[in-house]
Amino acid sequence: MENPVVLGLDFGGSKIAAAVAGPGGARIAGDELAVRGADDAATTLRRGIELAQALAATITPGRHIAAVGAATFGIPHVDRVELAPNVPGWEQLAFGAELAAAFPGATIVTATDVKAAAQCELAGGALAGCDPGLYVNLGTGLAVALTVGGRVVAGRHGAAGEIGYSLRRPGDGELAQRLEEVVSGQALAATSLRLLGRPDVPALLAAADGPAAAAREAFLDELGFHLVNLALALDPERIVVGGGLVRSWPQLAPRLRATLDAALPYPPELILAAHPFDAPLLGALALATAALESDQPAHQPVLDVISEGAPT
Repeated sequence: MENPVVLGLDFGGSKIAAAVAGPGGARIAGDELAVRGADDAATTLRRGIELAQALAATITPGRHIAAVGAATFGIPHVDRVELAPNVPGWEQLAFGAELAAAFPGATIVTATDVKAAAQCELAGGALAGCDPGLYVNLGTGLAVALTVGGRVVAGRHGAAGEIGYSLRRPGDGELAQRLEEVVSGQALAATSLRLLGRPDVPALLAAADGPAAAAREAFLDELGFHLVNLALALDPERIVVGGGLVRSWPQLAPRLRATLDAALPYPPELILAAHPFDAPLLGALALATAALESDQPAHQPVLDVISEGAPT
């Protein structure tokens, strides 16, 4: 069919974003909406799908949707999403199948959000030309992506970089408090509510003194500790940081920079992502474009290599 379009979708912890592009990948328009805490997982997925459908119908009426790229927290599959415990019911969603049903005839490509973001930064952003590189997403949750030889590392089950599951101290084992429970935007919001009486993360991160400032320093100390260990394992040329928390980058960067410099024999660069807030969406859009260009058969949901898990 002539003059097709591709769609990108990004399901985040606080917002859902959508974009429509021409077959060459040039973005035409985008839209977003806030995630509502009272909605169940199925409603949130439906709202995102309807957002993308409405965008395409309004901006590119009558044009065939040839491919859809969708990024999400967790590891997406046709019939489920793994490692997404923070949103009740999200793991039980038939993610790929629901998208295929909503966009009949379109090729569906899915990816973990942080890996889609890293692919975007690798292709033409802050990780371009860096080898190896480390992408850190500081958003509602916490995850990283490793890039080696110009590719995003998936791991055996698609879980490479899921540091939110890291142990915080020796001996934690199965009783561990997950790192993401204390080092993430969600954790900072809870701390802000407790200390400031409101979930105001920017205010917490900007605090000059008192308990809020101490909480910020504890957050940065633990984040820096894990970044040092990651950098020792990978020896990256550059660490690139994106996600909602980087709106407070001036409050985050100096402490992280000092920790890396003090602890590492070869400290890497530490910079903001070229697309700090929409790299997952741009990555999803790029995946859809690539799928269209590769003549991927329609009607069959697929997992892109950067999010593909073990055969089931």
